[in-house]
Amino acid sequence: MKLADIYTSNTDSPIISFEFFPPKNQDDIETTFKENVFELLKFNPTLISVTSSSCGNKDINSKKTLEFFIDNTNVAIMPHLTCYCASKSNIDGKLDYIKSLGCENILALRGDEPNDTTVCYKDFRYASDLVDYIHSKTDFSIAVAGYPEGHIDSVNIDEDIENLKRKVENGGQIIITQLFFNNNKLYDYMEKLKSKGIDVPVVAGIMPIISFKQIEKMTSMARISIPDKIASGIEKYKENSDDIKKFGVDIAINQCQNLIENGVKNLHFYTLNHSNQVKEILKNIKRGN
Repeated sequence: MKLADIYTSNTDSPIISFEFFPPKNQDDIETTFKENVFELLKFNPTLISVTSSSCGNKDINSKKTLEFFIDNTNVAIMPHLTCYCASKSNIDGKLDYIKSLGCENILALRGDEPNDTTVCYKDFRYASDLVDYIHSKTDFSIAVAGYPEGHIDSVNIDEDIENLKRKVENGGQIIITQLFFNNNKLYDYMEKLKSKGIDVPVVAGIMPIISFKQIEKMTSMARISIPDKIASGIEKYKENSDDIKKFGVDIAINQCQNLIENGVKNLHFYTLNHSNQVKEILKNIKRGN
């Protein structure tokens, strides 16, 4: 099923999707990874995204992970595709591989800057270039990333939204947001998108708090503000793994419930390849009829 069909369907219940990444160890795909995936499939997700920037190359784990989802689920699968320093021929190979699996959807991203900054851009400088290329050559449905507080490389939120508008004009059909903890930031963001004529579906990215280290890493890599109440809880529980995870579940339940009550019913969970926290969240939010 394509993104346009998924996110324009008339339903009172939230549309749930999950993100997974390829395990480092191939053996994990058939053990702990598989167990976590099957636990979350019980919640009937409509879409699964897979961080698989190297699909079509020699990254066996990425290919094995995508093939696992194709072989073991009936859910729409959306591989990630990054273009930083990629050539058109490289992207063509990846597109052919993704198509050969029967996938109809792609999340088009610029990707992270490589450690070797001497590497030159090749055929794509921005995600909007990649979106335009995919849209002009294929019939994939294309998702793009949105940043409720602005991309870390943007001067400000307005500049970032102009970049997002280019991605949508070039063929982006839905926007999946970066994780956030302040719902008001998302509501303000969505109003700004409307004011700029961006009217494609917005999918809210949710990542449960699992550790103090995780939050430190995320806030250092991206513009993600932490409300005082959440910051206090993180500080209180940062030395206790079980308590901070329980706290993270409670925060996410309240966040999701507030989103649903305010009409945001597209929820995308960054699972980090774990099922327990996401299961608890989904069991405890009111998902409609």
